Amino acid sequence: MLSLSELPQDLVLGVALALGLTFGSFLNVVIYRLPRGESLLWPGSRCPACARPIAPYDNLPVLSFLLLRGRARCCGARISGRYPLVEALGGLYAWALVETLVFALPGDTPAWRAIVLFLISLAMGLGLLAAAFIDLEHFYLPDPITLGGIVLGVLAAPLRPDSSMLQSALGAAVGFLMVWLPFGLLYRLIRGKTGMGLGDAKLLSLAGAWFGWQGAVFALLAGSVQGTLATLAVLLTKGKLEEPEAVSRERQQRLLEIDQAEGAERERLEAEFLADPVLAESSTRGIAQSKLAFGPFLVLAILEYQLFARPWLEAIWMDLWMGYG
Repeated sequence: MLSLSELPQDLVLGVALALGLTFGSFLNVVIYRLPRGESLLWPGSRCPACARPIAPYDNLPVLSFLLLRGRARCCGARISGRYPLVEALGGLYAWALVETLVFALPGDTPAWRAIVLFLISLAMGLGLLAAAFIDLEHFYLPDPITLGGIVLGVLAAPLRPDSSMLQSALGAAVGFLMVWLPFGLLYRLIRGKTGMGLGDAKLLSLAGAWFGWQGAVFALLAGSVQGTLATLAVLLTKGKLEEPEAVSRERQQRLLEIDQAEGAERERLEAEFLADPVLAESSTRGIAQSKLAFGPFLVLAILEYQLFARPWLEAIWMDLWMGYG
């Protein structure tokens, strides 16, 4: 059976980078279509400005953006810088996974096991990247990504070193309860509304499913610190937190639907609008007091834990444990 040490490292890195860039390109489809309820598979890639199909040679990750100088070939519309950024992040993440995860495995690890571990970890990380960009634009963390990531984390636990499905499930429960208990249950009892969305709780549950309760705790603490620093930076430079354009458009659309409805249908739409913590609350507080999406900072902290902090913190924990013993 082929072992990890028998695989050429340069080949492994090259294939991983290509996969990261390619799937990073698909992430742009997910980020654009998933919040809009569109199919992720059909139709093929098309220009957001004029809806014409994009030729394969104009859909090369990062390279096409550079060759086209940031303009669509079909209509000349400006291409958002988010597209090459997401593609590049996908490639960088795949490269980092190989360096920190795959090459850290024992050399006699079966090659198939290393490949499967890389692919499921890549799927988790790229899903988190998509969730971060969707949350930035829509204040929304999609269940297919968060819940799917939790299920994948639990089912794939036996493939990960020093993990089990029971530990993974317990970590997922701890991650969810860390947000739901104080901000979902207690805050609602005191203030009559939730302090954080359940999307954040599901995101921390995903962290727990993959990295145990330690990973969930780290994600919450590091995400909070980084989110606070980012908020202060935005307030110091811009003086206010600006609401995403997509959220403003959705609110106007919902208000228009309410205005055009009558009777029981109007009451139903009004109740749904008031129950939406993003649309209703932001409309009463004003754009200047809009919230900053917390999901991207949780995602950043989860990836930081996976790629950098986990070995360091586990070593510190072991030293403390041995010293105590």
